[in-house]
Amino acid sequence: MSDTPHAQLDWDEQGQPLSSVFGDVYFSRASGLEESRYVFLGHNDLPQRFAALPAGGRLTIGETGFGTGLNFLCAWQLFEQTAPADARLHFVSVEKFPLHRDDLQRALALWPELADYAGQLLVQYVAIHPGFQRLVFAGGRVVLTLLVGDVLECLPELDAHIDAWFLDGFAPSKNPEMWTPELFAQMARLSAPGATLATFTCAGFVRRGLNEAGFEMSKVKGFGQKWQMLRGRFVGTPQATAKPWFARPDWRPTERSALVIGAGMAGCATAASLAARGWQVTVLERHAGPAQEASGNPQGVLYLKLSAHGTPLSRLIVSGFGHSRRLLERLERGAEWDACGVLQLAFDEKEAERQAQLADAFTDGLLQRLDRQQAEDLAGVALPAGGLFFPEAGWAHPPALCRRLLEHPNIRLLTHREALSLERVGERWQARAGDTLLAEAPVAVLAGAADIQRFPYAADLPLKRIRGQITRLPATPESRALRTVVCAEGYVAPARGDEHTLGASFDFHSQDCAPTTAEHASNLDLLREISTDLGDRLQADRLDPANLQGRAAFRCTSPDYLPVVGPLADSQAMAEAYAVLAKDARQVPDTPCPWYVGLYVNSGHGSRGLVTAPLSGELLAAWLDDDPLPLPRSVAEACHPNRFALRRLIRGK
Repeated sequence: MSDTPHAQLDWDEQGQPLSSVFGDVYFSRASGLEESRYVFLGHNDLPQRFAALPAGGRLTIGETGFGTGLNFLCAWQLFEQTAPADARLHFVSVEKFPLHRDDLQRALALWPELADYAGQLLVQYVAIHPGFQRLVFAGGRVVLTLLVGDVLECLPELDAHIDAWFLDGFAPSKNPEMWTPELFAQMARLSAPGATLATFTCAGFVRRGLNEAGFEMSKVKGFGQKWQMLRGRFVGTPQATAKPWFARPDWRPTERSALVIGAGMAGCATAASLAARGWQVTVLERHAGPAQEASGNPQGVLYLKLSAHGTPLSRLIVSGFGHSRRLLERLERGAEWDACGVLQLAFDEKEAERQAQLADAFTDGLLQRLDRQQAEDLAGVALPAGGLFFPEAGWAHPPALCRRLLEHPNIRLLTHREALSLERVGERWQARAGDTLLAEAPVAVLAGAADIQRFPYAADLPLKRIRGQITRLPATPESRALRTVVCAEGYVAPARGDEHTLGASFDFHSQDCAPTTAEHASNLDLLREISTDLGDRLQADRLDPANLQGRAAFRCTSPDYLPVVGPLADSQAMAEAYAVLAKDARQVPDTPCPWYVGLYVNSGHGSRGLVTAPLSGELLAAWLDDDPLPLPRSVAEACHPNRFALRRLIRGK
């Protein structure tokens, strides 16, 4: 089992934290609060810049060394005091050794005047695992993207335009590995034109390195007893690094309104992420309400199917799990979700071997390997084997999350509206049902699972439908002993109200949505494989599959099992523009990608939608709004719709 990469702290007589690894303080002993305001806020001119933001404007801060979050909280407080009401603050910070939540709470208690902000941070400070973690505050007005890992591994994966840098972290003499030309080069790559920089140090090699990277640096008076510090401005030339087929479309609508087709998890999450950025969003849903198809199950599982090899899908799942887990804090625990944990049984030798690899690859805060006795003690029922336990996971009621995501004054849900056609007319996309205009907007997002293939713009996307059926089992006094979700080939969840959810079947052939007796019987077989004891407690042998209740729906998945999220391009025009790739895949033509203006997609989440769809909503909004991406660039590209057209080109098909 890996060691959790948390900060190791000592505490001095004044109750201030010190790093036992680096032997350095987290902030000035005189006053960390005043030091943060003087060094980072003042010398990046943030009071004036926040106040000068235009309506709907945004400022993005980049920080090396999140530490206790003091700089973030100070920036957030100043932003709230001085910026226009509809402006937005995006804060991107890297931290190799995040604090344990209890340590963070203890450290932030030193600053009572930040208590309101600290409290909100602590509520969201769950499921903070290695990789990109997105935390959303103040209804989306303030966003923190926390990059958990080594700064020289995280920053090269970041796609953002930074307006102001907080070059923090432990002193160069204590942590020289962080203050390097490689770091300064990444900061230059990410800097917006004229980006500012401030740091508490005035070390000569730091100043020279930043100058060489394109920052014009100068010494100014330091805070407190420090004689000098550095401030600067980026005067270099920003470099475009993305290949044209993965570049951000440069078109921006003058009117920030969008229509989203589909009110499942992907559509609701997309609408919420856009609405939080000030967009006016119309959501079209063909049913009577949201979450009526694959997102409509009574209990969905926060299930983490991971790889020990750091694949794009595995990285997406860890980041998406954190984001979804924080979103669920908005729901009513017990009725709408429960952080009861998820136990994945080691049901055969191959699965046990896979779990051993995962236990070596991931921290014990994310997953824990249990023997059979430990698993039974935790689950509350007899089990055939031990397995992997995910302590922060659990189940959620997806319709409740979808409804909560749509609760925004900028979102209008139109039900019983099925978009049968979509056409660009002038500057707007028009969704129609026959001759009836349903809605129109400059931007359209296709979020209707595999049904988006009815539109010619998405017809080439290789999406497939997989039927799944769940069975609703009446709870008994004995079955209520089940305390955690247990998974093998299927899953069973602790009781929600008076019933358990059991499932789910996989049928690649049927296109019928009516639940079948045969699949209820198959689900009962899955239950027996999970736990014969639980089957006895549920009196499963006495249940007639023909009389059981359940529901069937279609998962939508892609050939590589990654979702499809991002801007859509004309695949035929792409084949012509980038035909050279068929001969040499290393070529990078400078031809701009033939994007469909203002057309985006969020689909293909398979059985993982509860984990991947909410963060994909953030990803799509970031593509649209030119925000920092909430995922590593390589993961965002692995989810990009253009990946399929590129593969066809390169393989000559």
